[in-house]
Amino acid sequence: MILDLFAGPGGWSHALMVLGARDVGLEWDCWACRTRAAAGQSTIRTDVAAYPPWPFLGRTWGLIASPPCQAWSMAGKRLGRLDQPLVHQAVADLAAGRDTRPTLLSACKDERSLLAAEPMRYLHALNAVGEPEWVVMEEVPDVLPLWKQYAVILRGWGFSAWAGILNSADYGVPQTRRRAILLASRVQVAHPPAPTHAVVAEPATLFGPGRKQWVSMAEALGWGATDRPVPTVCAGGGPGGGPEPFPSGARKSLTDARDRGTWTPHPGPAPARADRAGWSWSLRTNSQAHATVRDLDEPAGTLFFGHRANECLWIAQPSNPSAPAAGGPGPGPVRITDREAGVLQTFPADYPWQGTKGQRFAQIGNAVPPRLAAHLLAPHLGTRLRPDDFTLAA
Repeated sequence: MILDLFAGPGGWSHALMVLGARDVGLEWDCWACRTRAAAGQSTIRTDVAAYPPWPFLGRTWGLIASPPCQAWSMAGKRLGRLDQPLVHQAVADLAAGRDTRPTLLSACKDERSLLAAEPMRYLHALNAVGEPEWVVMEEVPDVLPLWKQYAVILRGWGFSAWAGILNSADYGVPQTRRRAILLASRVQVAHPPAPTHAVVAEPATLFGPGRKQWVSMAEALGWGATDRPVPTVCAGGGPGGGPEPFPSGARKSLTDARDRGTWTPHPGPAPARADRAGWSWSLRTNSQAHATVRDLDEPAGTLFFGHRANECLWIAQPSNPSAPAAGGPGPGPVRITDREAGVLQTFPADYPWQGTKGQRFAQIGNAVPPRLAAHLLAPHLGTRLRPDDFTLAA
């Protein structure tokens, strides 16, 4: 089997299904488990830190792990950085067969920090029976020193290992999401997959086709270059949805109660539309003062969602800042929908997210982009990622 620790809503699992394989996921969050069930993925609902590794001995081919990133992420308090020496100690101890987690956990400033050491507990047990054949792990960039420690240990056990930072946009994800990656294998040289995309498209050479241009949000969401739909807005509240308030001065999406959160392209102008001449749309990726703002013709910045159901906003900007826009003041901000956020993570537009708006957004923000995951997994599965394996348009 392929064992997926901290499986979340199925970023790795969906990538494996696209590639013709399946995994068994360990996950604690009930709503992520419900999403996985709705997507047809095998799951054991459990606390990874408490579950024993012995049921997997003698039957594990590959191990995947994406420990929770809240303790390390720039979107949070980043107490994991203060706990980093304790996590390094836990990894070293677990690799030697010593379980010092209770003592170290009591000294951690964030109890989630030590979860990044849990994969080593499984790896130590599996290594005793010559498993797994390969390992793939992912986390926020601040965890790279820890992945390098894992790599040193795995090399001592006979693995080839590589650890480094990859940009998701280089692999066709419409998002410049940077992640620390660990790749290890007993049977082949571990190295990162060759990038398929670049900031600027590259011409073909004698050695093969050049890299494509980074995928833009407009392309991923299916917005045409010349007749592009824009967020449909109205002055009042739309039907359905949860109680979360919109930002002050914002307008709610005009949606159908049965299909809340989709883009609604119209063949011509309509009173509810906000695509006034002279205005263009961009995405503000969070509510912080220095949030990344990207035009539709670019990839999004890293999507993350905090205590609010949604911190990402579509905002209108003058197409020509030096000239007054026609039609009066621009439209107010419109909150991104869960479907749009999922598509920008390269999940299918109809992926069966479960839970309230806040729970769905939390799952989306924490997931590994399936398209990046597929590039990382394909070499270990002896397969190739085809150009049409992921549908970009929503």
